[in-house]
Amino acid sequence: MRHNWTQHLRLIVFLLIASTGLGLYFGQPFAGLMAALAAYLVWTLVQIRKLHHWLAHPDTGDEAPESIGLWGNIFDNLHRLHRDHLRTRDRLQASVNRVQESTNAMRDGVIMTDAQGRMEWWNGSAEHLLGFRRQTDRGQYIHNLIRHPSFKAYFGARDYREPLELNSPAKPHIHLQIQISLFGDDDRLIVAKDVTRLFQLELMRRDFVGNVSHEMRTPLTVISGYLETMVDNADDLPPKWRRAINTMAQQSSRMEALITDLILLSKLETGEQLVNADVVDIQAMINHICTDAKALSGDKHHTFSVEIGERSYLKGDEGQLRSAFSNLIFNAVKYTPAEGHITVTWTTDRRGAHLSVKDTGIGIDPVHIPRLTERFYRADPSRHQQTGGTGLGLAIVKHVLLNHDSNLEIKSGPGQGSEFICHFPRERIAEYLEETGPA
Repeated sequence: MRHNWTQHLRLIVFLLIASTGLGLYFGQPFAGLMAALAAYLVWTLVQIRKLHHWLAHPDTGDEAPESIGLWGNIFDNLHRLHRDHLRTRDRLQASVNRVQESTNAMRDGVIMTDAQGRMEWWNGSAEHLLGFRRQTDRGQYIHNLIRHPSFKAYFGARDYREPLELNSPAKPHIHLQIQISLFGDDDRLIVAKDVTRLFQLELMRRDFVGNVSHEMRTPLTVISGYLETMVDNADDLPPKWRRAINTMAQQSSRMEALITDLILLSKLETGEQLVNADVVDIQAMINHICTDAKALSGDKHHTFSVEIGERSYLKGDEGQLRSAFSNLIFNAVKYTPAEGHITVTWTTDRRGAHLSVKDTGIGIDPVHIPRLTERFYRADPSRHQQTGGTGLGLAIVKHVLLNHDSNLEIKSGPGQGSEFICHFPRERIAEYLEETGPA
């Protein structure tokens, strides 16, 4: 029977008293006490040796060493803790194995790295999509294996709200979408999805729109030319045809505008229209656009306020920027009731440059704002007939700003007017004298 600590202490005291009494019987009480202490010390060292051997060789046997008293309790408790530890380890290992098996069954590549990008684990799909090798790549930095500058910048930016798209380094014909999530101590979970089919469908759509738009332009130009001739000579036509001819001419002009916007948007999306590193005089451009906007306003008699701050020179493509700014300012004219006010402001600060176009129009419900830059999306389809727009203006603005490393912010509410703000990075701001020479 194994004893608890109190019983063990009582046993030791009893043995010490008995050995001292026995020594006293032979006339050597101190020798009897020392003999008992020496025997207990030897016995304790034997138990310690058993413990050391058991801990040093845990695989030699599952059972704890046999002993009595306090040491028996110690061996039993350690054995119980060891057994619980093994069960917990087996349970955790089973969970890890199940997670890895389920992850390996995924068609998406999954990679785990530490905060610096050292690869710790990846599944079989990652090997297929990215060309990783399990025998040699563990512990390697992932940006040494995915040698895309955009990926390295994306990995270090820590802004993973939007995914990154690039071609596979091992199989260039595979187009991947990379999404990174943070966990633990800034560790990264990277998911690589094969979006080749969607990418090819998008390319086909762009090519189709671009080709059809180009093919439609020539016959439409011929039709528009004849319609303009007939409108100019409307007095020679029977009265019942005049209204039809005028309506056809208006719709022909709208279709020409739509095709022009489609061709421009197709060029922006496919990268055919490259961004020139010119220095653009923003003040002159905005003043010219506002002059055209006043003419467009006509009988509505809108009032305009133009405020251009310092450093009004921007590095970029003048044609693309003019198209984007014109869309924003002309939209403000179209959707602002008569006698309304339109404010165009250009400011710069430590974050960069900002163009704001603010109107006192009917406003937009916030639920529509996230989708306003989609092609052909309209917050209020009933306004289409009144404004005559193509539905591509804000899509063009978005792609122009993307080409200039910039973004569009929209603020609006029903009955509160709208404000469209183009944010340009500091690197896009140009010093006129440095770029173009002395004035």
